[in-house]
Amino acid sequence: QVQLVESGGGLVQAGGSLRLSCAASGSVRSINVMGWYRQPPGKQRDLVARIFRGGTTSYADSVKDRFTISRDIDKNTVYLQMNSLRPEDTAVYYCYADRVLGTSWGQGTQVTVSS
Repeated sequence: QVQLVESGGGLVQAGGSLRLSCAASGSVRSINVMGWYRQPPGKQRDLVARIFRGGTTSYADSVKDRFTISRDIDKNTVYLQMNSLRPEDTAVYYCYADRVLGTSWGQGTQVTVSS
């Protein structure tokens, strides 16, 4: 089992920045991929960014060059630095961790970008 606790969401004006954190605990050595999904109101949950065990990262086209995913291995924590935020980035952001035995999810954190 892996437990994920997110923090860092909030309200920000367009053009501003936020940093999300996701702390993992439990069977962290079995994690292959960690990352972030987001779900805008009334829409489906989509992948935003992820980081693989070896350090490779990937991003949704809509956030490339604005968002950066990183990790602190010693703290078992993944971060999502979000810059140049837009109103369309408003969503609940969910941290996830993929293992062979399944996927774990955080509780979600709200990000609201005002115009």
